[in-house]
Amino acid sequence: MTAITVVGSINLDFVATGPRLPAPGETVTGATLARHPGGKGANQALAAQRLGADVAMIGRVGRDALAEEALALLIEADVDVGGVVADDALATGVALIAVDPTGENQIVVAAGANHAATPEQLPQRIETPLIVQLELPIDTVEAAVGRATGFVCANLAPAAPVSEGLLRRADLIVVNETEAAFYGELLHHGGGRVVITRGARGATLYHRGVEQAWATPPRVTAVDATGAGDCFVGAIAVALLEGMAPADALNFACAAGALAATRPGAQLSLPTRAEVETILEQNA
Repeated sequence: MTAITVVGSINLDFVATGPRLPAPGETVTGATLARHPGGKGANQALAAQRLGADVAMIGRVGRDALAEEALALLIEADVDVGGVVADDALATGVALIAVDPTGENQIVVAAGANHAATPEQLPQRIETPLIVQLELPIDTVEAAVGRATGFVCANLAPAAPVSEGLLRRADLIVVNETEAAFYGELLHHGGGRVVITRGARGATLYHRGVEQAWATPPRVTAVDATGAGDCFVGAIAVALLEGMAPADALNFACAAGALAATRPGAQLSLPTRAEVETILEQNA
């Protein structure tokens, strides 16, 4: 079993599903509200665990009633949460998510305790493969990457300036089209692979700027795209670490992300390994 460490955010998501997404300044009524564990880091940790990895989570929550809900599915899935610290001063992070009937969403995040995660919270060496995102302070993300001794997957989301050292160190960079436009050619200056995701149009894998593989997801009925991108990140990391060829790894990750969009919520929607293998067989 592949061991993975995820250094990242942990939130509780408040999801309002309504008839459509609001325009700026507009109020849309008739929505229903649900609460789900979330945060890009926690989502990716749970995705990797459900897909067959042995995952340890490092992050920060508040010492409040929301923390138990935010960590519930990680604990249920046997993700190691020994590296999660409870902050005495700040609340657990919260994401406010609006979803329309097609699965499109709008998200506002109140980071809370996530923004108090510091390099001092990290081990001096991270000896398992590492996954990071950019919902923690950048200096903490940079420190985690600097202490990693092996494979590093950097999901550069949400887009923010990072050091050239991080870009060079990452063995795998995953971004969507908007994030890819933010970073431009800097993405391809390192020696690692770069994956650009394009939603229902699939994903492309590059090495040193040269396309190596592409894949499209199986056709599904999208309900809520929240967490689908994080599921893709966990899946592509697991697939490549298991030694899958780039095209096979992309197909695996696209299938996992598509399945995640068929159910509501970020973590509740994440598929198992058996579910991904079944849909791949059905679409072979």
